[in-house]
Amino acid sequence: MTTDVDFYELLGCSRDADGATIKSSYRKLAMKYHPDKNGGCKDAEARFKAVSEAYEVLKDPQKRAAYDRFGHAAFRNGGGGGAGNGAQDFGAFSDIFESMFGEFMGGGVRGGRSPRRGADLRYDMEITLEDAFHGKATEITVDVSAACDGCQGSGSRPGTAARPCQTCGGVGKVRAQQGFFVVERTCPGCMGAGETISDPCPQCRGDGRVDKTKTLSVNVPPGVDDGTRIRLSGEGEAGPRGAPAGDLYIFLHVQRHPIFTREGTTLFARAPISFTTAALGGTIELPCLDGSIETIRVTPGTQGGREVRHRGGGMPVLQGRGRGDLVVRIEVEMPRKLTARQRELLEAFRETETGEECPESTGFFARMKSALGG
Repeated sequence: MTTDVDFYELLGCSRDADGATIKSSYRKLAMKYHPDKNGGCKDAEARFKAVSEAYEVLKDPQKRAAYDRFGHAAFRNGGGGGAGNGAQDFGAFSDIFESMFGEFMGGGVRGGRSPRRGADLRYDMEITLEDAFHGKATEITVDVSAACDGCQGSGSRPGTAARPCQTCGGVGKVRAQQGFFVVERTCPGCMGAGETISDPCPQCRGDGRVDKTKTLSVNVPPGVDDGTRIRLSGEGEAGPRGAPAGDLYIFLHVQRHPIFTREGTTLFARAPISFTTAALGGTIELPCLDGSIETIRVTPGTQGGREVRHRGGGMPVLQGRGRGDLVVRIEVEMPRKLTARQRELLEAFRETETGEECPESTGFFARMKSALGG
């Protein structure tokens, strides 16, 4: 250790300070005493090393617990690690920039190299409303980059192996100091892979992937809607050199139906009826998606626009129980052509009208006549 001054005093923090407070204090002091800002001043350099050493201990929960219990003795005789040399001092100071810009730069070298996962893929599938109602088991064919069978995805010729990159030490990234900042970039020697292949696989040329056509089974559950997404885990593009594969996302598109429209689990349908059925009453039959026939009773005097709701006649609840409703909208159709006999009967009916048959229309015209002073 380079100093026996209390670490909490060096950072200007109390012993019960949390991690955020300790980091904030260290940042301010490191910026203040960094050698680049003090023209090579020895006192500033010594102070910078001291606060860096204190922060290296107090930022680590295990080291901090040991220091709180045993003080500096916990790190003497090889008992721990601090900022004992210039390289470690520089690494401690770079923590400021890792915390400020780490996400922007894709993470720090300290965490090691993470395998690059393969890309996710999208597949668009059209289904009918009947498929969405019943569910469907089907197969799809996709062209993807899959792991090479010759090298099992490693990229190396069978019997050989890749070696850690000598430029980055196997972490896939390198750092360089530019003035007061630390810049991290992808290693130019291995292009971020962390390893180099001296004898590549002849089938995939070292990439570990080849283009393949795959046939996949897809299970469409009952109740799906337009835009529903189904994920097939690990069926996307393979990652380079044995890295995990991405996922395949299937986006469903439900075709328009000639009878039904849909809002959530509710189905809507139009039921045209003749004006005589509307006046006298009757029944209509509507074919449903489950193959059954729904009989809808029309009461005498039914008006156009009336909606009849059938509970449980709609779409299944996706990954749940029960079904939505079926809403049938009654639409009264007027005849465009009449026979002589039909006209004669209607004329006779009009002569017998008293106004009570259609009270709404009779009242409307009476109010209009009164308003116009008639």
